[in-house]
Amino acid sequence: MRQSYLGENIKKLGFGLMRLPVMPNGKIDMALTKKMIDLYMENGFSYFDTAYVYMGGKSETTARELLVNRYPRDSFQLATKLPVWTIENKADVEQIFNNQLEKAGVDYFDIYLLHGLSSVVSDRFPSSNTEKAEQFGAWEFLNKIKAQGKAKHIGFSFHDSEDVLDRLLIEHPEIEFVQLQINYADWEDTIIRSRACYETARKHDKPVIVMESVKGGTLANLRPKVSAIFKQANPNASPASWALRYAASLDGIVTVLSGMSNLEQMKDNVSFMKEFKPLDNKELAAIESAVKELRLVEIIGCTGCKYCVEECPQNINIPKVMEIMNDYRIYKDQPYAKRRYSYGLARFGKASNCIECGSCENRCPQKLKIPLLLKEAMAIFE
Repeated sequence: MRQSYLGENIKKLGFGLMRLPVMPNGKIDMALTKKMIDLYMENGFSYFDTAYVYMGGKSETTARELLVNRYPRDSFQLATKLPVWTIENKADVEQIFNNQLEKAGVDYFDIYLLHGLSSVVSDRFPSSNTEKAEQFGAWEFLNKIKAQGKAKHIGFSFHDSEDVLDRLLIEHPEIEFVQLQINYADWEDTIIRSRACYETARKHDKPVIVMESVKGGTLANLRPKVSAIFKQANPNASPASWALRYAASLDGIVTVLSGMSNLEQMKDNVSFMKEFKPLDNKELAAIESAVKELRLVEIIGCTGCKYCVEECPQNINIPKVMEIMNDYRIYKDQPYAKRRYSYGLARFGKASNCIECGSCENRCPQKLKIPLLLKEAMAIFE
């Protein structure tokens, strides 16, 4: 007899509050967000995902004003996250959590996560968050707030390899779920490792909350040849529907988050997720064909070894530039790629800082013409 799991009865479309609509002055469009929340709730959905840092720190207060103050507390699930990379001592953990309760206007969170655990130093997570979580007692704090009833369920979001995930789940079996980046483009990706991480979570009997199901909107804006594959399979289905339904069709899914930014996206997502149907074999074959078409674009053979970085006098994060270049070549989403480029190189030299000294080429095992590739990146992203 199959055991039930956390979130089994939650509808499989979660509202991610990290890409809310904004007005020309940069502030959240509260009137439009209110309409989106109301439409979402009217259609029987209930899961809201926020975080301390989303929307410039305004996501939790927006949830208070437009959700918590307007709907019965038991009519929705509210999730938020502890930004592990920001904490510097044990006192920070409790201080941030108490601030989150106040900002959201609640006595408890249904779901509370350690945010973005990773054991590697990267542009997005500039220190080892797994070490910080251990050092400053974040795991113990999760157990404490659950015992106090201030968090109904505890877990973490994750950006690393399946080996690190396996270790964390062995060391912390009390964790109830994992939030993972899963979409059909990243399922077999050697960096994101969606499938391997998903299978590791399920090996430990942990249900999964899915993030980046539409890959930051990339899978909603596909190249014509990829779109044609989906149009032939189902002329009436939106590109986003294929991505969301792909993730929601997996076993043990609590919900699939979608960071909807306008009412049209909300209406579209609600239309096919209200009475969710898993993908059938014909639809899965269409996705397989779409992935093959996505991968036909020539990519740069960078393996991320970072040998090129060691002697770079301009401190350019060359592997990160190559990674973003590859995503751009595959998806042709320049605005998204430029945002990644700006954020990913904030602490490093940019491609335009290259002085063509050649030290990178001398160290590259793949024999890449790195200065030429950096010039290409400069032209596209700067």
